[in-house]
Parts: sequence; C-alpha cells; structure tokens
Amino acid sequence: MTANPPDSSLPPSPPQLAAPLGRRERMLLAAVAAILALALLWMRGGLNPAGQLEKLARQSPDLPVALADGRPTLVEFYADWCEACRAMAPAMEKLEQRHRGSLDVVMLNVDNPRWQPELDQYAVNGIPQLELFDAAGQPVGRSLGARSSGELESLVQALISDAPLPQLAGVGATSSLAGEAAGSADGSTPAMANPRSHG
Repeated sequence: MTANPPDSSLPPSPPQLAAPLGRRERMLLAAVAAILALALLWMRGGLNPAGQLEKLARQSPDLPVALADGRPTLVEFYADWCEACRAMAPAMEKLEQRHRGSLDVVMLNVDNPRWQPELDQYAVNGIPQLELFDAAGQPVGRSLGARSSGELESLVQALISDAPLPQLAGVGATSSLAGEAAGSADGSTPAMANPRSHG
C-alpha cells in the first residue's frame, strides 16, 4: 500500500503562537537586561574614577562664574591619567554633592589647552593641586597632592565657615603677592615644570 501525498489543495495550518512568558522567564529577562545595562555603563566609564572626574568636570561651573557667585570655591587641577586624582574622585564627588549650594567645585583638566592661562596663573606644576577661594572669590590657600575624604571635608568646612585652613602637610595660605613673588629680579618669570610631565 502506498501513502497518499499530502493534499496540496488544503490551506496550510496557521503557525502556532508561543505561550506567554511565565514569571520566571520575565524575571530572567529583566536580570539579563540589568546586567547588560551595567556592563554598558561600566564600559563607558560610568563606574570608574576617570568617569567620575569627567562627570565632575562636565557639571562644574566656569571658574569666573564660581568666583563671583558669593560661595567659596574649590578648584582641582587634575588629569584623567593621574592615579592620585582618580583615587580622590569618589571623595570629590561626594563632597560636591554634600555641599552643593554652599560650595562650588571647579575641575580643570591640565591636558586641556583651554586651561593653560589658569595653569600659568596658579603655577600648577604637579597634580592634584587644589586652589581654595573664599566667598568673595579671593584666594585663601593651596593644597598639593592627594587628599583623603576627611582632609577634603576639613578644607571645605574651613572655607564654608571662613575659618583658617587646617594644618595639613602640603596645605598653605596664598596671598595676592604670591604671583609677584614668582618673578625673578629682572621681572621675568622662571620656567615652570609642565604638569603633564608628572606621573
């Protein structure tokens, strides 16, 4: 007995629809989507300190605006490749968030030629370098080198309360004469080391 070939005159059967996803499958898909989103964020720099530096720099006010708005200002000269700057980034971000509205945090990247006048004006020859300004926009101090979260907080509290800066190694007061003292006897300014040459 031979099998009859299928009748080609019959319409094809409709495709079977997939059953709706169960709770377990939906949760699994949500978990995979969350993991992919975190991986993408991490790859784009959202979870690393260099990303924090970039984020702080993008949201920081322009220096002239910060110095004229009636709030104390902390300026950090930094670079993305600077390990000390990267280590300080989480503390700087928390500091900016905690004191938003009572303190301006301005980030200036030494690798950006736009900030060359500021690099020269504040004699930046190593990073991180913090320049500290009172509410009137007047320079009150400078901090050289990496700072812990506690040290940063003590510097900021002194700025906000208009108190003397804490006695920390690498922290000193500045004056309007500091720039004049940098010149030599013949009025020329000595050559400074380039901050980009420090690792």
